[in-house]
Amino acid sequence: MDRDITICEVGPRDGLQNARSIMATADKHRWIAALAAAGLPEIEVGSFVRPDLVPQLADTAEVVAEARKLAGIVVVALVPNARGAERAIAAGAHKLTVPVSASRAHSLANVRMEPLQAVEQVRRIVALAREAPARPAVEVGISTAFGCSMQGVVPEDDVVRLAEALAEAGVEDICLSDTVGMANPAQVKRLIARTRAAIGDKLGALHLHDTRGRALANALAGYEAGIRAFDGALAGLGGCPFAPGASGNAATEDLVWMFEEMGLRTGVDLDRLLAARAILAEALPGETLHGHLHQVKRAA
Repeated sequence: MDRDITICEVGPRDGLQNARSIMATADKHRWIAALAAAGLPEIEVGSFVRPDLVPQLADTAEVVAEARKLAGIVVVALVPNARGAERAIAAGAHKLTVPVSASRAHSLANVRMEPLQAVEQVRRIVALAREAPARPAVEVGISTAFGCSMQGVVPEDDVVRLAEALAEAGVEDICLSDTVGMANPAQVKRLIARTRAAIGDKLGALHLHDTRGRALANALAGYEAGIRAFDGALAGLGGCPFAPGASGNAATEDLVWMFEEMGLRTGVDLDRLLAARAILAEALPGETLHGHLHQVKRAA
């Protein structure tokens, strides 16, 4: 269908990587199928990282293979380096998303590379993707684009220069990521305008966290600045285990609810999305779930 807004569900990756317990693989299959049935067009189903560092995502290859059986979705996998990209391509991911941090401190903690070293990894990943028969798309998320809990202020000039280097490296899309939820709406509009002036429509998405309760306000600011693609995690789960203070993502159901009430088409069925939330609650009974829509529905 035609959509005004595209939501990529990142719960099975970003939402689970910081969870206290490990979701069973069969439950992941059931949850991802329910997310697809709700109409989400893209689902980030896992990450090809070292299982000893992020054991919650050790089964990503199997999850990718199962998700590929679902009709009508783009199966996305996060890859931190070329080795991860090789594994994701072998598993059949439709899109690879690569985190590249604008903060030196976070980059070293997250991927053990300086930002410019990470750009060279991106070049290798782009080459691998172009050589693969299926030619998966390559997207880069510029992490800590709006600030870093380890470094503090991240100069906007650094973010723009990094975006230019990544665009030159050949990636299809670039996403600005508020990894630790430090952004404010004015900052979001300003950085989008500056980055778009430098790289044009290659800047296509926002990845927002709700650490300070600003995710929806920042999403609206992003929409007003021309962004039409947003990441969300069902029930607001998530956070980076390598960024102190990082908490949950923008809740997918709240993003959909807000945009639909504004008259914008997301293609997502809210009732089915809340049914997928019920599967999540059942599969991770000890995890705290967030989201305003759920609270409103429960009080009604």
